[in-house]
Amino acid sequence: MELSFAAATDVGRQRNHNEDNFLIDKKLRLFMVADGMGGHAAGEVASSIAVHEIRDAINNNRDLIDRYRVDHPGVQTYEILQVLEHAVQAACGAVHSRAQAEPDKRGMGTTATVLLVAGAGDHLRGFIAHVGDSRVYLARQSQCHVLTEDHSLMNELVRRGKLNREQIETSPYKQYKNAVTRAVGVYGSVEVDTFDFDILPGDRFLICSDGMYAYVDEGELPKQLADGEIKDVPKKLVDVANKGGGHDNITAVVLRLSEATSTEATPRSTEIAQKLEVLKGMQMFRYLTYKELVQVAGIAETVEFHQDENIFTSGAPGDAMYVVVQGSVKLVMGDQTITQLSRGQHFGEIALIDRSPRSLTAIAMEKSTLVVVHRKQFVELIKREPASGTKMLWSFVQVLGQRLRKTNADLAEALHGDKRGVATENENKTQD
Repeated sequence: MELSFAAATDVGRQRNHNEDNFLIDKKLRLFMVADGMGGHAAGEVASSIAVHEIRDAINNNRDLIDRYRVDHPGVQTYEILQVLEHAVQAACGAVHSRAQAEPDKRGMGTTATVLLVAGAGDHLRGFIAHVGDSRVYLARQSQCHVLTEDHSLMNELVRRGKLNREQIETSPYKQYKNAVTRAVGVYGSVEVDTFDFDILPGDRFLICSDGMYAYVDEGELPKQLADGEIKDVPKKLVDVANKGGGHDNITAVVLRLSEATSTEATPRSTEIAQKLEVLKGMQMFRYLTYKELVQVAGIAETVEFHQDENIFTSGAPGDAMYVVVQGSVKLVMGDQTITQLSRGQHFGEIALIDRSPRSLTAIAMEKSTLVVVHRKQFVELIKREPASGTKMLWSFVQVLGQRLRKTNADLAEALHGDKRGVATENENKTQD
């Protein structure tokens, strides 16, 4: 996949100097936006320190990243995420030290939103490190997704249900609309969000400051990122923001991955798309954001089974949930078929939270492709991402509740049928 990119920054219509900074390192395939804050141009200093410190810290680990690029079995994704997190922490320490040394810069800070593209060929992976309220947008298959969460007072109030986004402009909190809850350099360290995901042919990205995304139309963004020469796209987006009012500094970094031709389409790309599609359709994951869904897809694997092959057997330890992508599966008890499952249907989900042996045997009725989520990786994910874990576990309880109600109804119907049978038998005896 070919990667192309471009960037633009502008002071906007209402500020007298630009405190945004961005960085593109072509060799590292590293992209950053930092939106500084602080008086006496301290914000510009903070954002400049941050992008250069982060770049240098990541470059110092270039050998690790290069080994990942050739699919080195000894380099795991978490190691790359650790490199990014440590780089942001190094920048945080550097900005804070400068602020402590110069009284007129006390309290200065900056957002830092970093995207590293690693891997080789069609095995590209994106790694994000994020602090503050700048954003990464992904445009994929004509849909727009935000891959970062704003560390802002407004977003926190929305997340806690104190107000909805439509109320922000009329709420008493409007004056704090630009207040961030995390920033690089205000303190000596900071909590960093990290995230990794598969990159697919045709993906397009926008990394931007809040002065840009305040004017983004998410419905139009996929088309805007795809149209024209890549070098012209950031400037066009900046023009849109300025025409909308340009209330703040504006920065946009745009990336494009080439589309796959029919001869370049790979099983891996198809597999990733299938995983996302079937997981998105499951009730258990219906409350997840796209980013959270991608994280679940990241711990899932795709496995093929031949016709009449056992997927698991009754009495075997339960350690995974299965989702049918292609083909069909039957669940049997002894010689009796309990149910048949087709595309999009799942089974074995109890194993995600319970180690009990399987009560049924699962058999592929034809050549079938299944997505498998193992308990160990699932538990690690909900520990690492408690917010998405809460959503999944809540949905899980709802699914179990529905099944329990259905089981009770089936039992009641069976019991009622037995009583009818006994009554009929007694009636026949009376007639005899």
